[in-house]
Amino acid sequence: MYVIYSFLLTFGFVLLLPFFLLDLIRHGKYRAGLRQRLGQIDQLTGTESPIWLHCVSVGETQAARPLAKRLRQEYPNHPLVISTITSTGQRWASEVFKGVARQVIYFPFDWSFSVRRSLTQINPAVVLLMETEIWPNFLRVCEKRRIPVVIVNGRISERSCRRYRVAKPFMRQVLRTVDLAIMQSEEDAQRLLRLGVPKERIFTSGNLKFDAGIGEIPSELTSQIASTFQLNKRPLIVAASTHSPEEKILIEAFARIHSTPAATKPRLLIAPRHPERFGEVAEMMKASGFTWTRRTSPTDQEADLMLLDTIGELAATYSLASIVFVGGSIVKAGGHNILEPAAVGACIVTGAHTFNFAAITREFLLHQAMVQLSPFTNSQAVEELALVFSKLLADSELRASLRRRAGDLVEQNLGATERTMKFLKPLFRYHKLAPAPGANLPREKAHTA
Repeated sequence: MYVIYSFLLTFGFVLLLPFFLLDLIRHGKYRAGLRQRLGQIDQLTGTESPIWLHCVSVGETQAARPLAKRLRQEYPNHPLVISTITSTGQRWASEVFKGVARQVIYFPFDWSFSVRRSLTQINPAVVLLMETEIWPNFLRVCEKRRIPVVIVNGRISERSCRRYRVAKPFMRQVLRTVDLAIMQSEEDAQRLLRLGVPKERIFTSGNLKFDAGIGEIPSELTSQIASTFQLNKRPLIVAASTHSPEEKILIEAFARIHSTPAATKPRLLIAPRHPERFGEVAEMMKASGFTWTRRTSPTDQEADLMLLDTIGELAATYSLASIVFVGGSIVKAGGHNILEPAAVGACIVTGAHTFNFAAITREFLLHQAMVQLSPFTNSQAVEELALVFSKLLADSELRASLRRRAGDLVEQNLGATERTMKFLKPLFRYHKLAPAPGANLPREKAHTA
């Protein structure tokens, strides 16, 4: 089965090669780190084997912050290596883990030769995979080299579970190489159990993203953004991590709000999910007829539309917003993390498609801590967004209620990092990872899913 998988992986790569080359020419998207993706990684100096923590992109990198900090505190003799897949994640990880990680690298392509090279150069004591990154050849080579692999903050949607079950015998073989799976919820744990991971290896910890919050965002950055755009004068709608055509929908909904009588007209700040789309969204703003400006070259402090064309500053805007719309949810991209705005008590609105964060979304809706739109066509979404925004802007008590409930829900769910460490420590001790002097090891047996 591994031979068939490797053949299909290579065939798919060749098939998509023209698109990769086009993206490389247009955006330089795959140029960075190509050597590392092929396993050519600078070897670390030192005697202790590192802890390799893999994050896919920005969201997983954010969630990993509290865990990385605790690993460095408890296992300072084992350097931390962080890997990502996307270039955006690479840039963000380099900033977030500055002074924490010894090295930030690109995860290798899942060919056996590139995986072997990477593992030889890094020689990790353990590999931690954020969420559920299943790379069969990587897991297989780790097993052959007796390198323990742990899924942390694991999640698996019902849709992904059904897709994996199409190849269940192969997935069972692959997943049995996982030494430990620390999942976000009981639902995630049960899906992994159905795919073949032995029950005694599955634990639940809650979601690390509740612990991540935005505690490390300096208040000076928030103040600087507020000053740059004079954000204390009019209500602000922040549109976070948007995808095409959500920006067009948002601007059209914004236009409808401005066409109705209101004591104070709001302003709209858009932060596209993918940096390569900054230029496209800038052109959209320019053609809208509204005054507009961008973060990297502010020309109008009181513009109606603002483009946040930077990396790593979005979280600093949430506390300034009257409303935060979390993107990737009107289109069927599965939504993005609502916990960062919730951590500062933001008034949150999303589209209908939040399957990437289904458990968190359910929890927020159950506690009436956010507003979620129904599934609409694009034209219907414009109308619905305009109505929701208008209602929230006109009702300060409703906004305050949503803000309070969101903040309280985050506060009540903190602690996933400590539970994750509790499950990791026995495995680390078994594999002789050296804790810091005086580090507390758990005496009680952890409960499985």
